Amino acid sequence: MDLSGKVAVVSGSTTGIGLGISHHLASKGCSVVITGLGSQDLTDSVLKDFRGKYKGRYEYVEGDLRKEDCVISLCDKVLQLFPDGVDILINNAGIIHISDVEDYPVQKWNDMVSVSLTAPFIFMRQFIPKMKIKGWGRIISMSSQMGHVSAPGQATYSAVKSGLIGLTKGVALEVATHGVTVNAICPGFADAPMFHTFVKVDAVEKKKSYEDTKVQYSSQIPTNQLVTIDQIGEMVLYLCSPGACNVTGTSLLIDGGYTAR
Repeated sequence: MDLSGKVAVVSGSTTGIGLGISHHLASKGCSVVITGLGSQDLTDSVLKDFRGKYKGRYEYVEGDLRKEDCVISLCDKVLQLFPDGVDILINNAGIIHISDVEDYPVQKWNDMVSVSLTAPFIFMRQFIPKMKIKGWGRIISMSSQMGHVSAPGQATYSAVKSGLIGLTKGVALEVATHGVTVNAICPGFADAPMFHTFVKVDAVEKKKSYEDTKVQYSSQIPTNQLVTIDQIGEMVLYLCSPGACNVTGTSLLIDGGYTAR
């Protein structure tokens, strides 16, 4: 597959899953806008790596997705860099805070909704018009297995991730006749920074070792394997391929069978 000439925006892409997705897209010739709140040293290092390995154009645009005006400003800067618009939008950025609803800080809730729902909505709103003009676009949002199920302490996370699936379905119907597909990927427990941070916090609270806590979570997966960043990146490439042109409005689980039980 050749994505030369295509431009992708990947939110939350200075590290982790977003960075891995960006590498997968760049490996196929796609130009990529890296976004996030990374340090100058980190972003310089990421751009140097991409520019040394791949043939596309690679830019960094900072943006605090908790703030509506920052999201709109990010979109404006992207369109200044690429006046013909964005071809591939990856809504990857997300935050998580584990707590029962009765103890959940309202500001944490507001931040999660802003990053996981409002920002993707604004990105879609700003970038879809030029996708429609070109007659081609791919919008892929990172939801979660918790968008399909839930667990104690994760009611709020499930709420925003299932909301993202709902947004995906509705927007997919709105743009279906314009060559634009809209899908969600729902990873399970992934071998990525957010999961490792979650395990560390849980281990401290339960007074267990990090390794024992990690095993506790991986043992809940029928395959006994954490999802890898590469597996998520490969799913993104599939959704951008010609073979996926009729795949839209769906949420694709990569969870090792977790939600099948």
